[in-house]
Amino acid sequence: MSNWDWQVFCKSTLEGEVIAGCFGRDGDVTYLDWLLSAWGWTLSVAVLALLVALVVGSLIGILRTLPHRGWAFFGNAWTELFRNIPLLVQIFLWYHVLPQIFPVLKGVPSFVLVVVGLGFFTSARIAEQVKAGIQTLPRGQRYAGLAMGLTLGQTYRYVILPMAFRIVIPPLTSESMNIIKNSSVAFAVSIAELTMFAMQAQEETSRGIEIYLAVTGLYFISAFTINRIAQFIEQRVRVPGMVGGGGK
Repeated sequence: MSNWDWQVFCKSTLEGEVIAGCFGRDGDVTYLDWLLSAWGWTLSVAVLALLVALVVGSLIGILRTLPHRGWAFFGNAWTELFRNIPLLVQIFLWYHVLPQIFPVLKGVPSFVLVVVGLGFFTSARIAEQVKAGIQTLPRGQRYAGLAMGLTLGQTYRYVILPMAFRIVIPPLTSESMNIIKNSSVAFAVSIAELTMFAMQAQEETSRGIEIYLAVTGLYFISAFTINRIAQFIEQRVRVPGMVGGGGK
């Protein structure tokens, strides 16, 4: 450990000299500046992709449980398509292939394409969990809602979904943590997130241990924070007797 040099983060990325305070000024940038900027890009990709995944995945999961073969088929096809193609391949498709097929995408920033690609990939996993959460509920709840004169949409909105989403919070927590880690694929399309920072900074400084330990720590802090937030939400909205699910 005596050979470790944590001052590497205080060095200028241009001159390689240690800067007092570890933060650059007048256009100069230290490796600490770069690290924090990369962390910001990682969080931005992950949070926006998670929002896309939650909205799209919830919708697809609901469609898969509807008594309409057309919508159920579409939902199943979406889920199978996006969860059976490796994430990195999907990112390359969004970045290299689809803009050639749909020229309008050529002007879309790579950041947006990564957010959409990662969001759609995760939506397939969330759709599976939402479907399972809905199917875990007793079928009598749906029949009771319909018997009371509610439409199918109202039954889902007021009876089924409030319970189902509470049940699927634990697996959604895992997906939220996974999306932080999966955001590392953004380096493949030149987004300066944590993984790209680690690769380039290690190459420039030859201080791989310090660089990768710092990046690992930030990934851990990000995932751990999401885990704590989700556990807090789960405890606040937990339905007594429904933690492990119910009968059909």
